[in-house]
Amino acid sequence: MTVERAVFCFAGVMVLLSVALTQFVHPGFMWFTVFVGANLFQFSFSGFCPAAMVFKKLGLKAEKETGAVSVT
Repeated sequence: MTVERAVFCFAGVMVLLSVALTQFVHPGFMWFTVFVGANLFQFSFSGFCPAAMVFKKLGLKAEKETGAVSVT
């Protein structure tokens, strides 16, 4: 798995988790969903993603480092 795919996977899991927490625990967890969305939005402009830095430190490689072809 590459860093890029791990970031998308992580973001999807966090969105689903925050929706479940909002539904079953407390409506205030909706702010968690907002936070995840805001991070994705700012990443599209700045390229800065804390999760990507963590995944790199865990040993995942970027697509450009692996020679993988992006399907997007």
